[in-house]
Amino acid sequence: GRVLTSFEFTTDARAGLDWWSLRPLRQPPVPAVNDARRARTPIDAFVLQRLQARGLSLSEDADAATIVRRATFDLTGLPPTPEEVERFVANPSDDAYEKLIDRLLASPRYGERWGRHWLDVVRFAESNGYETNTPRANAWPYRDWVIGALNDDVDYRRFVFEQLAGDQVGADAATGFLVGGAHDTVSSPDIELTLQQRMNDLDDIITTTSGAFLGLTVGCAKCHDHKFDPVAQRDYYRLQAIFAGVQHGERALRTPDSPRIDQERTELEQQLLVVRQQADALWTSGQPLAQTGGAISGELRPPVNPTINVDRFAPVKARLVRFTVLETNQAEPCLDELEVFATGDSAQNVALAAHGAQATASSVYAGGATKLHKLEHVIDGQYGNSRSWISAEASAGWVQIEWPEPVQIDRVVWARDREGKFRDRLPTRYKIELGTTGADWQVVATSDDRQPPSSDIEADDIKADVVLSAKGLAPDTADKLHQLRQQSDELERRIKVLAPRQLYAGTFKVPESTHVLYRGEPLQKRDAIAPGAIASVGAALDLAADVPEAQRRAALARWIGSDSNPLAARVLVNRVWHYHFGQGLVNTPSDLGWGGGQPSHPELLDWLAAEFTRGGWRLKPLHRAIMLSSVYRQASHFNAPAAAIDAGDRLLWRYPPHRLEAEAIRDAILQTSGVLDLRMGGPGYDVFEPNDSYVKVYTPKQSFTPAEWRRMVYQNKPRMREDATFGAFDCPDASQAMPRRNVSTTALQALNLLNGPFVVQQAEKFAERLQVEAGDDVDRQIARAFQLAFGRSALDDELAAARQLVQDHGLPAFCRMVFNANELLYVN
Repeated sequence: GRVLTSFEFTTDARAGLDWWSLRPLRQPPVPAVNDARRARTPIDAFVLQRLQARGLSLSEDADAATIVRRATFDLTGLPPTPEEVERFVANPSDDAYEKLIDRLLASPRYGERWGRHWLDVVRFAESNGYETNTPRANAWPYRDWVIGALNDDVDYRRFVFEQLAGDQVGADAATGFLVGGAHDTVSSPDIELTLQQRMNDLDDIITTTSGAFLGLTVGCAKCHDHKFDPVAQRDYYRLQAIFAGVQHGERALRTPDSPRIDQERTELEQQLLVVRQQADALWTSGQPLAQTGGAISGELRPPVNPTINVDRFAPVKARLVRFTVLETNQAEPCLDELEVFATGDSAQNVALAAHGAQATASSVYAGGATKLHKLEHVIDGQYGNSRSWISAEASAGWVQIEWPEPVQIDRVVWARDREGKFRDRLPTRYKIELGTTGADWQVVATSDDRQPPSSDIEADDIKADVVLSAKGLAPDTADKLHQLRQQSDELERRIKVLAPRQLYAGTFKVPESTHVLYRGEPLQKRDAIAPGAIASVGAALDLAADVPEAQRRAALARWIGSDSNPLAARVLVNRVWHYHFGQGLVNTPSDLGWGGGQPSHPELLDWLAAEFTRGGWRLKPLHRAIMLSSVYRQASHFNAPAAAIDAGDRLLWRYPPHRLEAEAIRDAILQTSGVLDLRMGGPGYDVFEPNDSYVKVYTPKQSFTPAEWRRMVYQNKPRMREDATFGAFDCPDASQAMPRRNVSTTALQALNLLNGPFVVQQAEKFAERLQVEAGDDVDRQIARAFQLAFGRSALDDELAAARQLVQDHGLPAFCRMVFNANELLYVN
């Protein structure tokens, strides 16, 4: 019946309510140790206690040049400059070291470095994944929000809250966390598949949230109670109810100026509508009337065009229109909008849903892009392929529109794609009928009096401004039309400037009822369940079934950061330790449950967590405490007797040397070559060739411009595709969260650094820099290269070997050798 402390472990086959990570968080006393000289901080005392119990001790401090390089890479992901190394080596005192840490923590480079770590944890990428893997052009604001939040050292509880409910507190970009995972955009009429896709989205949110903030594998409770941790299946679905209103998609960024900007944009849109109506009326007056019902006389009308077509006729009173496609240039017909204009000064389009119009059709496309091609798009007033209707019949189909009251009609305007991007699926033979009852159809226009369509519409460069010429208009009318179009262009430009920025940060709707699913099967619904959290963790979170959507997410965020929840702080301080030392006190950063690792220093973990919460849940003081310790500052030299006792260095008898991540290697190469662009934020750069395929093809670029010389954290991150050079260095592909990267050593890594086009180019840039800074003297060039790349002077034998390499193969070859050196790739 004794209650276990958080430092005692059970040997049961599964974790119970007394599992070490679920026990209340209490700060243990700092132990007394024999080696007071090395116990600079309480952290040292906890580590020394374990070492001394095994007859081990900390290594001596690393030399000053090693420490400044280690700390600079650790906090900024970049090497120190030769001048920074020289200044620190000249004064390696504790005071100078503390000032170094404070300076690095204050650098904007800190957020970029540690932001990349967090993006790994939350599976951030800028494409949808699955077979189409299409890009998410507006996902990058979440990345910028993470970097900014870390640079500002926001309270970690706030950091959690904004990612779950930032839309409630003016942090719109932060909820990119919720929808940062893969999303299947290929829909299907199969209800079971559609439900499974929705369950996959929700499972991704639950799994990422629980792993990132709680260190629990809650996703294992989807089909049954967790087999190893005290997480019930009902807990899983209580969390699903929290997120039941979250949908993948974009929404507008809201700012304090948004109401004023919205009002200004609305006024401009009203002006634009009037100008367009006036221009349409003028232009239509010059269009020939359609001829029907007999022989065609006179000049034929222009051929059909993908971007716009006008069918003008004598006024007819009608309440319905039917557009029937008889033939297309390719595949099923497509219309992006079908407009029907009344006569008179208003020239109103009556075929709009906003005016009460309703649409029916012979069929609706059921292919892989049904989210784009819907029937309602022909009457929504929006243009372009992504707002269009497609028939399900090859080269045939009809659309019918009905409006509330009969009105006089004198023209129908239609197009395949007003934006001019697509020219397939164009109706080339058609007829247009009007009626009032549906039994009195009258043909008012057909394609019979048009010129034959182009033999290769796909290849023609036909633009709307060419079709909408002033041909046939009187000179004064043509001048007026030209002025109206200039005015329209200017209004469109101003409206575009005022358009709110779109964010891929999720949309939110009224949640549907959530049910426990038998064996996780979407069609096997059991009991309805209300939103809540994990019953075995902290204080209970039980919400009513009718709690509004936003309040559900906010309640969960507050529960995660509550004093009663022992997991959030433990998980976070372990993550920070992991990135400082290459492995956490628990070596499974997102799993503190039974299936994860046991803490190597449980008392230290709890002491750090308690200090973290007591200090206001801020990361920068935590970094500072860790990095000021002797544990962090010790040398990394190998010690055979110590390794015989603790081969994995879990007791921390030395600083664990480790290879830099791909991002730090690439950024270090750019900084060393002298071309690194430190511009922060905004849309990322791309290392793949552009293409607009429905299924995105990622072809690596073979040449690079200064646009690609920014830090790698700003590189567009597609899912399941890696940078051609640096992806080999164990970059996660973002198909799932990666709280701990693998570290491999492969021949491909060496080949990429030796022959990759990016590295070859940067070697040339590095050589140019050395010639500018060191002149033509080879020894001076080599000396400068060692200072820039390694932060030290070249040894005599290194200088001799490098001199020979330059003489035999040239300076760029020597620079490639430098980029391949382990001393550049590893931190000791």
